Amino acid sequence: MFWGTLGTIRPFFSFHPERDVMAIQAALEKKDSLTLVRILTNRCNAQRQVISRTFEEGTRKELSAALKKVLSGDLEDLLLDLLLVPDQFEAQRLQNAMTGLGTDEETLLEILCTRSRKQLQNIHSAYKQLYKKDLEKELKSETSGDFSKLVLALLNKDASAAVVHRDVETLTGALRGKKADAGLWINILTSRDPDHLNKVLIALELEMGQTVDQMVEKRFSGDLRLGLKVLVQCVQNPNMYLAKRLNTMKKSLVHGIMVSHSEEDLLRVRVAFLKLTGTSLYSALPNHFRGEHLQALLAICRSED
Repeated sequence: MFWGTLGTIRPFFSFHPERDVMAIQAALEKKDSLTLVRILTNRCNAQRQVISRTFEEGTRKELSAALKKVLSGDLEDLLLDLLLVPDQFEAQRLQNAMTGLGTDEETLLEILCTRSRKQLQNIHSAYKQLYKKDLEKELKSETSGDFSKLVLALLNKDASAAVVHRDVETLTGALRGKKADAGLWINILTSRDPDHLNKVLIALELEMGQTVDQMVEKRFSGDLRLGLKVLVQCVQNPNMYLAKRLNTMKKSLVHGIMVSHSEEDLLRVRVAFLKLTGTSLYSALPNHFRGEHLQALLAICRSED
């Protein structure tokens, strides 16, 4: 959703916001959900923002409020998600992951591991605007120990120059003691660019004779183990990691990933999903979702692979 070239939703070529608003108003009166789906899934986010403003100027009502009156359930949730700007949507996902009984650690990790420093800074600002709270403080209060250190380091990650063989030496050295030095792993894995980290992880596996996932499994525990595993997967193949998340077919994950990546790299995630499952995402969705909600998901997915 943060502009890219491998998204499934692109700017609609013949865009006329006034015409779209008229069609949306008629659809709202008739409770014509399919027309709402057709328009909102065929306009990029920037165009949806123009539609929202045009609707409000013409009706003195918010489009999101109007949708809530005629929609319900999963379809309502999905179309309201599409109306949020990207940073707000990711901020909302983070908030939802920290709300209620227990924290959804993996959704926190998914966002923090797959987003760049600049994107996270924008999400941080959006979170404060939406919830009047500081995201860093919220994450700190929801996590503890070394896992908390990892999460906060990911939020504030920045790439610094480094030498591959020195990083490999540091990581292997951190595993040699009675207790693995989590701080050294956190520092290196959150302060290097992805290309550098890929080289480090490949060299580390050659040095140790086992996968990084196996190293993490043996030497770390609890939430930190989960965090390091997700981080390593996102460094090695972020599209495959997202495909694995989609394969759960859990509604919140499907909505989160498909909306979040629809204008950025969902085509790559689709390719990874096909490689992982042997089935295209487009063909898999009808096995788990139904009705107009399914039609909206298929429209975002776009096509078979």
